[in-house]
Amino acid sequence: MEIRDVDDANIHVYLNLCQAYEAEFSAITGKLPGPDGLFDLDTALGGPVRGYLLHVDGSPVGFAAIKVAEGEGCEVCEFYIVPSMRGRRLGKDFASRIFAAHPGPWQVKQLRDAGYATCFWCRVIDEFTGCEYSQDEFDDPYWGRVVRQCFVSVPSAAGR
Repeated sequence: MEIRDVDDANIHVYLNLCQAYEAEFSAITGKLPGPDGLFDLDTALGGPVRGYLLHVDGSPVGFAAIKVAEGEGCEVCEFYIVPSMRGRRLGKDFASRIFAAHPGPWQVKQLRDAGYATCFWCRVIDEFTGCEYSQDEFDDPYWGRVVRQCFVSVPSAAGR
């Protein structure tokens, strides 16, 4: 398992994986591809939003878009593991390493209709924090009603 920052040399890999992610979530979001067959992305990299790629045995198998806002904390904006690699704890390990790399307050949001995503994030965050997180629902200005987990990543959490 190798985590790489998204940069000019690998942005095309990130963008290709984003298309698979958008297609998978289109059943919930109702999004359709544009005339070129590509989905518009909801989160652009740059500014406070950083991209990460997950590689296993040299193949890109996932990505994350993380907002790191000074004084505000961090937010998981997008997170994806290709379906054939799920169920191997890769997503949990990927997320935990990102959380540990950015100590401080965090929030993770899921569309209310994506119950499987909420189950995943609750398991990951529960294990990472030792059950020290809160969960609520609120109306997000962009997504509408979402489920949100909030927690604090502390430097000692890296070894959990």
